[in-house]
Amino acid sequence: MVKVAPNPPPSVDAALAVHPEAIQTVLHELRALILDVASVTDGIGDVTETLKWGQPSFSVPTGTPLRIGVTKAGAPALFVHCQTTVIADARAVFSGDLRFEGNRAVVFDTDTALPESALRHVIRAALTYRL
Repeated sequence: MVKVAPNPPPSVDAALAVHPEAIQTVLHELRALILDVASVTDGIGDVTETLKWGQPSFSVPTGTPLRIGVTKAGAPALFVHCQTTVIADARAVFSGDLRFEGNRAVVFDTDTALPESALRHVIRAALTYRL
């Protein structure tokens, strides 16, 4: 069983609070989805939730870290280390379902629902990247 904190640490909560409400909503949904996928993925260890580059970051011993934040253009996004194949692999499978920024991010709109099924795959791939 993976241990995850149900509420963000104060520093993470503060980092999310600086964004407009619509972006905060997406980022909180992404956080919840990351923690949910982690809680049902066997063998990944505990999730460590911290700030990296001012963005909430989620790491496990078996994977590559995930970050949530905004792109330079101001869109909410899920970031993955650019030197992994996580985004390239996701693009090959989910090019019609997800919008990508280079080899480092999945980008979202604030006025549409998150593509949960595809995102669960990307998150699981990142959390198990080193397995």
